[in-house]
Amino acid sequence: MVQGTASDVGKSLVTAAIGRIMTRDGYRTAPFKSQNMALNSYVTADGKEIGRAQGMQAEAFGITATSDMNPILLKPSGEMSAQIVVHGVPHAALSAREYREKFLPEAKGTVMDALGRLREAYDIVLMEGAGSPAEINLKARDIVNMNLAGWADAPVLLVADIDRGGVFAFIVGTLELLEPHERARVKGFIINKFRGDVSLLQPGLDWLEERTGIPVLGVLPFLPQLRIEAEDSVVLDGTSGRLRGDSEKELDIAVIRYPRISNFTDFDPLEHEPDAAVRYVASADELGTPDAIILPGTKNTAADLQYLREQGFPEAIERALGQGTLQLAGICGGYQMLGLKLLDPLAVESAEPDESDGLGYLPLSTSFLQQKTTVRVSGALAADHPLRLGGTAPGADGEMSISGYEIHMGTTTNHDTVSVCSLFSLTGPDGENVPEGWGTPDGRIWGSYLHGLFQNDGLRRGWLDGMRISKGLAPLAMTFSSAALREQEFDRLADAVRSNLDMNAIYTIMGLPREEE
Repeated sequence: MVQGTASDVGKSLVTAAIGRIMTRDGYRTAPFKSQNMALNSYVTADGKEIGRAQGMQAEAFGITATSDMNPILLKPSGEMSAQIVVHGVPHAALSAREYREKFLPEAKGTVMDALGRLREAYDIVLMEGAGSPAEINLKARDIVNMNLAGWADAPVLLVADIDRGGVFAFIVGTLELLEPHERARVKGFIINKFRGDVSLLQPGLDWLEERTGIPVLGVLPFLPQLRIEAEDSVVLDGTSGRLRGDSEKELDIAVIRYPRISNFTDFDPLEHEPDAAVRYVASADELGTPDAIILPGTKNTAADLQYLREQGFPEAIERALGQGTLQLAGICGGYQMLGLKLLDPLAVESAEPDESDGLGYLPLSTSFLQQKTTVRVSGALAADHPLRLGGTAPGADGEMSISGYEIHMGTTTNHDTVSVCSLFSLTGPDGENVPEGWGTPDGRIWGSYLHGLFQNDGLRRGWLDGMRISKGLAPLAMTFSSAALREQEFDRLADAVRSNLDMNAIYTIMGLPREEE
């Protein structure tokens, strides 16, 4: 089991790297996180919703993700409440107190049944903890850190992030707050995100091993520009209003960061393009006149739309469109915001039945329903799709295949099919063509429920080249394969970790043959 001294110390990527190494060493390896809290989620092949990190890890291990790999997912919907997803299906909306008092006492069976199935199917199960195992107020009903390690009789590797400072205090402090039997499970430390000459750290490592009696199994380097998606929006902190790439890039793409932003990893492929700079904007004053404005997904459409209004974004967006912004796009919740009305007759997103106005750019209305749509889809660009801004983007024709996934509670209705064009023609369950997404005929304003759109290389490059053509720039055509880049980055991560981590010691801890054996 991989645990951490705090949130965001790199547990998910360390787990992905170790599992990738074990897979390459010939072991059938699976990830497992009993309880995850994240707004970035992943849809499995059978239409179940799990944490994005476990979906990413499964891909790194070369296996198909299932809900057993993350049987409990918490999706925060407010300061004190969350939607509880059990085995990929919404179970209930509970406050933090209700979750701890009503749900957690019954959760052990769900967790251990899922873990048991994985153990039967794979040689190795790599479990990942959450936050810190030393959260005293949470330990009594813990199902994701040391209690789980005990139930599973699993040795623990403790990861600490040296980049944030105080790494020795984090490690020693964590151990001090563990019970003796919990401390005995910790078999090694991994220090993550190190920059510089590791020999300068050696006196501290020697002290730590002497102080604790536990070995440091590796000091992992900070990997700049690692192109593997993050799970939590905390990684966006400090990026608001500034470019996350080269400010000299020719295309400026602004993603509006509202409080409940979800699946922001949709835009990672855009960041990897040589001509596109992506920035996350939390204030209307920071918006300016980018080439494209994107309204991303959200866990609560109505609440985040109200946030946009409070921040003055509607006026800023309208001003930008009038001053030269080429595109306004909405994905999932952002797509719903672009319509005329948001209807919540069953109080799915609010405390009581409610109705609110959308931004009014597309002739759509969305009704929030109790049943959640989670599905992987494929199809093609519609014959009259408006995403060919400029009309000559390479590869942007009616035959271009696309794939993605949907995660949403709402059903959207188009009230004027004459004034807007369908974006995609998806393949329905019976082989029929199903229209999805709508946009204005000039391609300037459009929306879709499909997450993962920009993973489609032809669509992504065609969309960017359309904007280039409108700016008088030559198109670049295809620049990279998103799938190939992903595999390359998994290997880059695994290679760096193998070079700096004592895998022989880890195999010995697990009771498995050492690498040379």
